[in-house]
Amino acid sequence: MWEEKDNMLCKVFVFENFTQAFAFMTQVAFLTEKFDHHPNWSNVWNKVEIKLTTHDAGNTITEKDRKLALEIDKLIKPSFLD
Repeated sequence: MWEEKDNMLCKVFVFENFTQAFAFMTQVAFLTEKFDHHPNWSNVWNKVEIKLTTHDAGNTITEKDRKLALEIDKLIKPSFLD
């Protein structure tokens, strides 16, 4: 579930290993290019933390963030998660 924190939508995704985390990040990268809306994110081994905010709207959560969050969630396959 995405959490609203500090004017950002935040979520941590946990995978079985680094390869799955990296594959997910690659899919998200292509998706964010399509949306022309890019996340703040980090990766440590099997965890990917994503934070969404709309910079050109004063770093607030907008509909762009909510739509992108829904699309990111669609990328998750049951086999990806612990």
